[in-house]
Formats: sequence, structure tokens, C-alpha cells
Amino acid sequence: MPTPRPAAVALAAFLCLTAGCSGTTGSDVAGAAENSTDAASQGTYPVTLRNCGTDQSFDHAPSRVVVMNGASVAEVSTLLALGQGDRIVSNQQTYGMSEVPGRARKIADLPTGGVKPNEAFDIPREAMIGLRPDFVLSTTSYGFDAKNGFATREQLKEIGARTYVSPEGCGQDNLNMTIDDSYTLLRDMGKVFGVAEKAEKLVATERQNIAAVAAKVRNAKKPKVMVIFSNMTMGGNDFSSVAAHGIYNDILAEAGGSNAFASASKSSFADLSKEKVAATDVDALVVVSYNDPDPTAYAKKLLKEFPQWPAAKKNTFVVLSDSMYLGPSNDVAVEKIARMLHPDAF
Repeated sequence: MPTPRPAAVALAAFLCLTAGCSGTTGSDVAGAAENSTDAASQGTYPVTLRNCGTDQSFDHAPSRVVVMNGASVAEVSTLLALGQGDRIVSNQQTYGMSEVPGRARKIADLPTGGVKPNEAFDIPREAMIGLRPDFVLSTTSYGFDAKNGFATREQLKEIGARTYVSPEGCGQDNLNMTIDDSYTLLRDMGKVFGVAEKAEKLVATERQNIAAVAAKVRNAKKPKVMVIFSNMTMGGNDFSSVAAHGIYNDILAEAGGSNAFASASKSSFADLSKEKVAATDVDALVVVSYNDPDPTAYAKKLLKEFPQWPAAKKNTFVVLSDSMYLGPSNDVAVEKIARMLHPDAF
């Protein structure tokens, strides 16, 4: 994502705190749910969630929902997958692309509430209060930090708004995030909006799809994969947006691969020199796009830059976006990567 450095740093802060099958995919089910206009009127209330050390109680489904940016689409995609898009009064999340047909357009069509984002590309305190939300979702606790000009959870509580920080977003890094956290987000939102049964069906379908792919590649050799965010600067070196830990590695493992740079950093992302990247054998490349107009061109440029890589010699790469993050579509990433790494297994 070509952005001025301050903007890239702000997005990096969020990111560092936060991912053809023959059967039905979890994203097929999610896509069907996104087209649904069912009201969440059959839920069991009250519902209480323990979230980042605070209890958030609901006696009915929220109707004025605000989704903060957080360099994510996990939250808005989860709400759409559960058929709750009509409850959103302001959405700040967008990637411009999605592995789920129609999702990017549905996200783009959601209201923004006329908010003018701050330097961190998110909703400043005064604008948030003016939206009169009854539920606010943030990818990380950063989104409720007064030092960054945001409304705090306490301030939002005073105006009657409940708040939610997505799984693994309470701490300082998401290096322990797994696909199970995507399921937790789905289940939590299912409870909040009274559609727990729909959430469980989505989770069950996604689990089944991932298990089916994993079974096909379980005994295969695990190629070394580089996962990199295209055209994004997150540090001081030439390659500062290389994923090292977190949900990315869980997805790679299920797809029959391994992270070529897992040992290069103790945090979620590695900030690497060109020399370090050149000296590492990369069997395959996963380029993750965040509002990049041409991530495929970025992938091809990278392979040309390192012709010694096995990935370059065999032109082995795949471009993904929202399925590689926390969210309701990790099964899509698992299958696409597995087909790239082990085509003979399908």
C-alpha cells in the first residue's frame, strides 16, 4: 500500500496488534449470509462477554454499530457473514478486494457516517460520539486509546455504547493468533446479535473445509513460504512487512507449508534487509494485498528481483487479501495456498 510514512506507521501499529474446492466453502455460506436480510430477533438475552478485562452486557441486538478501521476487514466481514450489515451506521474498514465474491462491493456500499478520519485513518473522539453508537468494534485496544485521540471504552459506556476488541487485540502483538480466533470472533458476534446458530454453522463449515484440505497434504513435504504485504512499509529495512508469526503461520501449516522467515523475528512481522531475504530459500510466495491496485505486479517484480529463489524459477506465487487475516474466510486461504504448494494433491 503506497502511503506516506506516517500513515504507514499508523497502519503498521494496527497490523502488529491484530488473515476450486469440490464442496461448499465457508465463504459460500458466508456469502449467502451476506445476502440475507434476516433480523436478529430470535437471540437469547441477556448476553455478557468478557472482553479485554471488562464485561460487556447486551439485552438486545445492537442497532447502531460502528466498525473502526484498524487496517482490518475482519470485523465488518464477520458482521456481513452473519447478515448484520443493515445495523452498521459507520464502517471504516475496506481492502478494495476480497476472495469472497461480492464482499468488497458490499463493504464499499456500507455507510461511513460522513466521518473525516484522523491521521491514523480512523474515527476521532468527537466524531465517534456524534455517531451515537450503541456498539463499537475495534480490531485492537489501540482504537479506544485516549492518547491517540479516540473515544475510550469508558466514554462510550457513558453514552450507552458497548465496545468490543477482537481476539488477540488486547495485547501488544498478535503473534499467538490462530484460525481459532476467527471462530471466536464469529461466535462472539453471533451471541451479540442473536444469531449464534448461524455463527456455529459457519464455524462448522469452515472447520470441515480446512480439515479436508489438510488431510490431502498432511504427508507432503512442507515448502518454505514467504508471506509479505505488498507495497507496505512498516519498518526501517527494505523488507519490513514480512509476516513471521501469528495466524499466517497457522494457515500455512494447514495448507502444508511453513514460514521461511519464522525464525527471523520474535514478533508478528520481520523487518529484513535485502541481503537477508536474498539469502533465504523461498519455495513459494504469498502476497497479501491491502488496497494495492496491482498486487500481482508486485509479486512478479519480487520474483524477478530474487531469481535464485525456487519460487522464482517455478513462478510459484498466489495473491490473497482478506482470507489471510482474522475473519470468516480462512478456509479460502488454506485451499488456495495448498493448491499452489501441492497441486498434485487436488
